[in-house]
Amino acid sequence: SDSDDVVKTAEAFEYTHGEKIIIARKERLGLKEHVLTCGDLTDEYGSIIVLEDDLFVSPMFYDYACAALSFSDDRDIIGSISLYDHLFNVHKREGFRAIDDGYDNYYLQLASSWGQAYTKKQWAGFRAWYEENKDADLTGPGIPANVSGWSERSWLKYYIVYLIRTGRFTLYPRGSLTTNFGEMGTHSRKHDTDLQVPLINDRIRSGYDFSAPENSKAVYDSFFEPLGSYRDGHVILGGSAIPDQNGRGNKGLVVDLYGIKPVEELADKGGYILSSRQLPYRVIRSYGRQMRPVDANIVYGIEGNDYHLYCTDEKSTPPASAVKATEFLYEYRGISLSRMFEMIKYRILERFGRY
Repeated sequence: SDSDDVVKTAEAFEYTHGEKIIIARKERLGLKEHVLTCGDLTDEYGSIIVLEDDLFVSPMFYDYACAALSFSDDRDIIGSISLYDHLFNVHKREGFRAIDDGYDNYYLQLASSWGQAYTKKQWAGFRAWYEENKDADLTGPGIPANVSGWSERSWLKYYIVYLIRTGRFTLYPRGSLTTNFGEMGTHSRKHDTDLQVPLINDRIRSGYDFSAPENSKAVYDSFFEPLGSYRDGHVILGGSAIPDQNGRGNKGLVVDLYGIKPVEELADKGGYILSSRQLPYRVIRSYGRQMRPVDANIVYGIEGNDYHLYCTDEKSTPPASAVKATEFLYEYRGISLSRMFEMIKYRILERFGRY
């Protein structure tokens, strides 16, 4: 910071849960170098929890972090721990919810920056990869364009690509231990509530029931898409379809329910695509968009014309498109015409700096 107010605040704060150590830097490090330096503290402390200053934590955050770190320590496929529960696909800017499989966690091939934890082994794996790849091309069909387009100053961009290219996942909680106030700052030009999520309240827990990725039915790639395979005429979603480094599941199925994957690049001859887009391939089966979350429509075989399972070895006329408005009504339920006008008015005035 350009001011010593932060140091003064830290010095004045009374911390009663252990030793308080303030590490004051003589020079401004910048976001990426600052987070990398924080991660390197695993060399000294073994495991760490990283919290940014615009986060609000649940009273249960420490217990959860300790349990998740202990569970993941000997599982190499788990690359980091998140304390934040995503309810928002940051690439499509639509709602997201991991399907319930009975466990206290799910997996997402996306690193977290809104409350996260690392074991020494997890951070060392990323750090070694980063040193070898900090000048590498971070684009490709398995990497969301939204991530590739982030600034080179983003540490998160590198961690996400690390997870993708090494086949690892972040363990996420069901119910959030942190929430994000999205306050204005160096990397945010306006205040909003897009990233606010419900917190797990203070309660007595005897323990957490975590799944391993290979046993979970709630495993998602970096596009927030469930992993999938196509077997014996059925779509199977879950950890049994852990993808390879090109983003393909073990039976040649590309899942694209949000409709933002570069499916043409991912679909080899003879493969399958499950997408919300109208593509020029033979349709094996179609599904509706009624249940929540979106992948529940596939799991329970809901009929409709919103998602299509394609066989890419046979060209065909694209299916008729669904009514676009129904997608918005599914996403923003209960919205009235007057509220729509108010939202449009707000966005227009916001664009011109009136809010």
